[in-house]
Amino acid sequence: MTNTLNKLAPSERQDLVPPGPVDTERVADLVGQLLAAIGEDPGREGLADTPARVAAWWRSFFSPEPSAAPTSFPEQHVSGQLVVIGGMSVWSLCEHHLLPMNLDVAVGYVPDGEVIGLSKLGRIAQQYAGRLQVQERFTRQVADEIAVVLGSPDVTVAVRGTHLCMSSRGVRMEAARTTTLQAGGRFESDPVLSQQFLALATDRWRVA
Repeated sequence: MTNTLNKLAPSERQDLVPPGPVDTERVADLVGQLLAAIGEDPGREGLADTPARVAAWWRSFFSPEPSAAPTSFPEQHVSGQLVVIGGMSVWSLCEHHLLPMNLDVAVGYVPDGEVIGLSKLGRIAQQYAGRLQVQERFTRQVADEIAVVLGSPDVTVAVRGTHLCMSSRGVRMEAARTTTLQAGGRFESDPVLSQQFLALATDRWRVA
């Protein structure tokens, strides 16, 4: 298992821009060429519709449901409370090998007069998973976006990833997991708060 710890950097908005639209017609043509290049007959039964199906999947993958407007609710009596949301599992694509990676996301934050809608956090994770990624960048992007929505740096994000580029190719280590952690605000300066988050966020990972 690989673990990395990074400070929460200021948002780099150009890094948060989603990819452009998918040219499904061209993708289908290229998939057909790929099938021919690996010795297959793209016109045979079983493969005839594969290029179109692959193109449709790419279009769907790069077009996750748009993240709704920030939803937060005034809640004065929870200020200073630790909130941890875990079990958010998303799929992304490793940009180095174009192979899937499954990312299990846990978010922690400290409310300051308001709480964020829980489904919003899941949509943020889906939004940044729906593109070519590396886990380290994904972790930072999710943390940055949540900090923007909350208007507070008191955010931390932990991600545990299973990468097919490591388990199904190369060294083929199926049990390998990568853990990344992005901490900001009080989670960076308060070791007790940070440990509380890690204990709650990673408990299910220890038995998975």
